[in-house]
Amino acid sequence: MSSSSPVDPADPVFRLHAGGKMAVAATVPLASREDLSLAYTPGVARVCEAIAADPALVDDYTWAGRAVAVVTDGSAVLGLGNIGPRAALPVMEGKAVLFKQFGGVDAVPVCLDTQDVDEIVAVVKALAPSFGGINLEDISAPRCFEVERRLDEALPIPVFHDDQHGTAIVVLAALRNAATLLNRKLGDLRVTVSGAGAAGVAVTRMLIAGGVDPARVVVCDSKGIIGRHRTDLTGTKAALAADTNASGRHGDITEALRGADVLVGVSGGQIPEAAVAGMAPGGIVFALANPTPEVHPEVAARHVAVVATGRSDHPNQINNVLAFPGVFRGALDARATRITDGMKVAAADAIAGVVAETLSADAIVPSPLDPRVAPAVAEAVAEAARRDGVARA
Repeated sequence: MSSSSPVDPADPVFRLHAGGKMAVAATVPLASREDLSLAYTPGVARVCEAIAADPALVDDYTWAGRAVAVVTDGSAVLGLGNIGPRAALPVMEGKAVLFKQFGGVDAVPVCLDTQDVDEIVAVVKALAPSFGGINLEDISAPRCFEVERRLDEALPIPVFHDDQHGTAIVVLAALRNAATLLNRKLGDLRVTVSGAGAAGVAVTRMLIAGGVDPARVVVCDSKGIIGRHRTDLTGTKAALAADTNASGRHGDITEALRGADVLVGVSGGQIPEAAVAGMAPGGIVFALANPTPEVHPEVAARHVAVVATGRSDHPNQINNVLAFPGVFRGALDARATRITDGMKVAAADAIAGVVAETLSADAIVPSPLDPRVAPAVAEAVAEAARRDGVARA
């Protein structure tokens, strides 16, 4: 290893990652000739013939019914940006082991060496028969919207872009509990969302689906408040403009926060303390950029009643691991063909419910390590899938 290598073998992070974080393990015995004849040839041929005759049997007699592909193109990895598929692999391995640890879901990292939407869609469609669900990860906006939409339309299994919907589910759960703690109703809250990328769009849509009044929502991008007055909007942002900002507000984030009850930061851009000070009394701030929140929690706490971040070293961590293992466990258990808004709202309600009896300003969401979360989410999601008519079991 050269002296200029970025790797320090003594660093515990590199020691933990040496050789990767996951492996494949057999679930059947392979200790005798009889074992081999059952698990492989000739016995396996009978199972193949049965699935060929009835493709639905693949969920019963292969791992497909409990396996998820974690797919990325490496274009928007954590806070690192477009670092490509190889550098993204440690994150995808990490996602896969979280799936297994918290949801009992087998997951496989799939890092694609293309950032072309058509190619991504084609490759994932071709891989899909091996899996019961597709978790899209760290694909940059706006391409992520089209990739998810096209795969959702094309495949008979759930497709879920976690950077969008996992974040949105946990934000809705946290806001439900924060509103309860402050004796407020979601429909009465004035909400500002800072960021109109993948997470910002999904958070806005999720909050509206969960009961926030769209007329009371204002979304900002790097150029300021999104509204019908803007002529520079993409199709996704134009749709947001049509559904939000009913009062037609203009200006920057400071104007957007004037009198607001809630700030959800999913942009990574810094928000000045003066803007937070302009919020209504008893407010709520979710500053979710990681590792540097849009406004430091201690600064936000000077002006609002409840603060959450995306960091593990502050209270109220808005962490996607609260959502995705249980969401996919429930979807796979129900053999769902897709993940509906109703399933996502059910997941948020389940997360919120885990700590409903012990709410405090420093505990509006469960710990990511709370073993109650994934089972509660899975049960709620499976029930919602059956209610929404997308379950096959």
